[in-house]
Amino acid sequence: MIAKLLGEKSRLRKYQVQIFSATWLAYVGYYFARKAFYVVKSPLADELGFTALDLAHLGTAYLVFYMVGQYSSAYFGRKLGPKLLLLVGMGISLACNFIFGISNSFWTIFLFLSLNGLAQGTGWPGCIGSLAYWFKREKRGTILGFWATCYQVGSVVATSFAAYMLGQFGWRWSFFGASMVLLIIWTVVLFLHPNRPQDVGLKPVVDDEDECAGCTQEEAQAKEDADNEKLGWTKDVWTTVITMGLIYFSIKFLRYALWSWVPFFFNKNFNMDVSDAGYLSVVFDIAGFAGVLFAGYVSDRLFKGKRALLSAVMLSLMALAFILMYSKGAHNLMFFTISMGLAGFMLYGPDSLISGVGAIDVGSKRGALVAAGIINGTGSIGPIFQEEIIGWLYTKYNHSIVPILILLLSMAVLSAALTFYLYWKSKQGKANL
Repeated sequence: MIAKLLGEKSRLRKYQVQIFSATWLAYVGYYFARKAFYVVKSPLADELGFTALDLAHLGTAYLVFYMVGQYSSAYFGRKLGPKLLLLVGMGISLACNFIFGISNSFWTIFLFLSLNGLAQGTGWPGCIGSLAYWFKREKRGTILGFWATCYQVGSVVATSFAAYMLGQFGWRWSFFGASMVLLIIWTVVLFLHPNRPQDVGLKPVVDDEDECAGCTQEEAQAKEDADNEKLGWTKDVWTTVITMGLIYFSIKFLRYALWSWVPFFFNKNFNMDVSDAGYLSVVFDIAGFAGVLFAGYVSDRLFKGKRALLSAVMLSLMALAFILMYSKGAHNLMFFTISMGLAGFMLYGPDSLISGVGAIDVGSKRGALVAAGIINGTGSIGPIFQEEIIGWLYTKYNHSIVPILILLLSMAVLSAALTFYLYWKSKQGKANL
């Protein structure tokens, strides 16, 4: 009996490493097919004659359908399973990026950016839905803290790769190269990603406080199958998920504003070479990498899985970083870069806690994919607004970034205020975060 239990634990650990690696690589791969457009905005505009508003419209098309993809994944992910959802999404995305590389018209890029957004929306819900089946709550903060480095590493590597291809071969190869990388990762996911422990002959992973923690494998399987037919969320859970979505609206507004426009601003406002602008913009994500690890570890060890207070404090400190960016960085590259790095550290921690481990904690294992889809879908409305608003402000105020920095500071304050509200709900026992 002991030997059997040890053997099952060993097999579970092996598959946990496997699912961690497959989903981590999958989300890194999504970034290669997402970030190229942002890196090549300036040369793309120069060669094809696009204005800042044209670029904003293209970015908006992508983000509208990215939002739709997030919401629809909450439904289709439960029908298809996370593995098939990821494979379909990655396959469509790599095809779209190849088409970008051969495109010459605004409307072709508009159409396939929209389709790419729909496909990209499958990534986060699919990965979080996968991980929910494999890890217990008491370890999720640390494990998903390390796992969530995928979107800092993905952003840094994909941005640097796109900048390198741009500098060496031109903007079209930034897209071609992204498709090639994602195709390789698609193949890895195909062979390494099992959906649930039961699919490889293991007992379902249950939390210690779960009412079925002592069930036999057959009883646990029957309960999980029944649970998968319904979410079983209370009114408080629904309210919490929607509040988290509104917080994520503010966070993603800020994250995508910096992703989307900083290389453009570095080139146009600070007179940097286009490839150097792409390289320097990764400071935001590199700092965010450390922020995610810090937040995941601290939320488990010091906050005992209660993540709302830590998120509120970090988002308040992020607002201070945007004050520095506004007061010192508007006309000074060094201060802009420093404040961008500080903002990245403070933003990415709450970003990962709310959209990743928080979605599992609040939505439960059976509802994690749905919670992730709703939170990320609502959050993805933020980037839609930032594209149009920033493009309009930049044009209206004669290419000045000062009004844009005021906007970013306002959104930072809003995100902190909403998160303190969520912390208050947690103190009242109305939110499991």
